[in-house]
Amino acid sequence: MSAETNGDAPAPAVFDSLPYYDNELEQYPILKEKVDRELAREGKPPQTLHPRVPPAPTLFSSHPLLQAELERVSNHQPLPPLDTARYQLPAPARPENEEEWLEALKNARAQLEHQKLRQTNVALLQQYGSNSWRIHNYLNEASAKNVEKALEELQNLTVEVNRERKNFQTRLGSQLTSLETRWTELISSILQIEMANVALEVEIDRLNRREVELAAAL
Repeated sequence: MSAETNGDAPAPAVFDSLPYYDNELEQYPILKEKVDRELAREGKPPQTLHPRVPPAPTLFSSHPLLQAELERVSNHQPLPPLDTARYQLPAPARPENEEEWLEALKNARAQLEHQKLRQTNVALLQQYGSNSWRIHNYLNEASAKNVEKALEELQNLTVEVNRERKNFQTRLGSQLTSLETRWTELISSILQIEMANVALEVEIDRLNRREVELAAAL
């Protein structure tokens, strides 16, 4: 059993076993049934994370719009509908009103300017868009390769850690087996010595009684 500390506050205890060495559950199925019953009687494990696990990062903390969009997607909410009212050209409700005609004229000029801007953007996109997308795809591919490389390194590190852990536990398991065998031999020797002592005591008691009987017969 080991415990990690963080400052002055004690961290939850971390229990570790030797899964590469302890195989009694596979050898004796009845033990697994007992363990399962015992686990079923216990409460749920604590929900607190290991002290070495970093807290979850806060995404887009400096971008409220992106943070709101992320929250919307996380909550599975639909996109808000587009406001199409500004793209319409309604006629004045009162044809005789000059102010309404002026407002409609302003709206028409704004729509025309918007359409001109869209045509300019389309022309720029046709001229420079393909190269921009190629550069964007190239950067995305480079980022994906970096992520794949980091993932591969992490997987290799995980395999190496598991290999070292297995070798360490196997080595300790061999030492434990040797010590357990030695302990069994010592216990057996002690039992044999105790049995021999009991037999000697019985023999000494018999000889003492025999000596008393011979002394009485003389």
